[in-house]
Amino acid sequence: MKIALLTCEKLPDLTPEDQKLIPALAQHNIEAKAVIWSDKTINWNDFDYLIFRNTWDYFEKETEFNLWLSQIEKLGIKTLNPIEVIKQNIHKFYLREMEKQGISILPTVFIDKTDNLNLAERIPSHWKKAVIKPAFSAGSYLTEVFERSDIPKINEQYKTIASEKELLLQEFMPQIQTLGETSFIFFNKKFSHCVNKKPVEGDFRVQSQFGGKYNLVQPSQDLIEKAQKITDTFPENLLYARVDGIIIDNDLYVMEIECIEPDLYFNLSKGSLERFTTAIVELIS
Repeated sequence: MKIALLTCEKLPDLTPEDQKLIPALAQHNIEAKAVIWSDKTINWNDFDYLIFRNTWDYFEKETEFNLWLSQIEKLGIKTLNPIEVIKQNIHKFYLREMEKQGISILPTVFIDKTDNLNLAERIPSHWKKAVIKPAFSAGSYLTEVFERSDIPKINEQYKTIASEKELLLQEFMPQIQTLGETSFIFFNKKFSHCVNKKPVEGDFRVQSQFGGKYNLVQPSQDLIEKAQKITDTFPENLLYARVDGIIIDNDLYVMEIECIEPDLYFNLSKGSLERFTTAIVELIS
């Protein structure tokens, strides 16, 4: 059994934590190696499975990545997570479908491509601040927080982007700066662990490259069950899912559901790497 652990040019050998998957899988007689998804020299038929891990440049190479996904699909190579899930998950308009299923998401306005971006017409009157970002994005890429008074400037700043990409306009929740963002991590749809991420003072971005601080937390059973229900809305098998949201008054407001290349915080949760490895073995056996 040969598995490609998909990564990007920035991380040709995977992150240090994901590198540990190679010896862990070897214990199950599975040969795994780091492979850059955009490497034109790779014969993808050499692999039995592809696992998306550190493909952290896909949103910068939107057209290329979509073409590559279609190529893998045509070749019939199995992927974890499945290609159909990946194709849905890379475009955050899936949140609209989640909301239709009764899942609580952050208040969001979905903006189709337009040559006439006018946020004053789209932003709800009671919003004091908002966040704008492309629907095809990750890691705070092209993301801005702005006040209502900044709308003319943001209209101009996003004019070209809006003509090329769909956008999400979300109400800015001040709780992100105090309560932080909480990630519920599932392997093979079983809850594994939970991490809270808080931005540095004065910022809203929780990612570690912007100084965000991460801590393992133990959520209530009620919150775990809410995150479980969200994960279970996927009919497909999932090697992993990370439900990210803000917890306000014991309610979980979903920001996104990462099913493509999330950090899984193996370093924060003892035994999580082994649980992940077990999930891989379960799904390919």
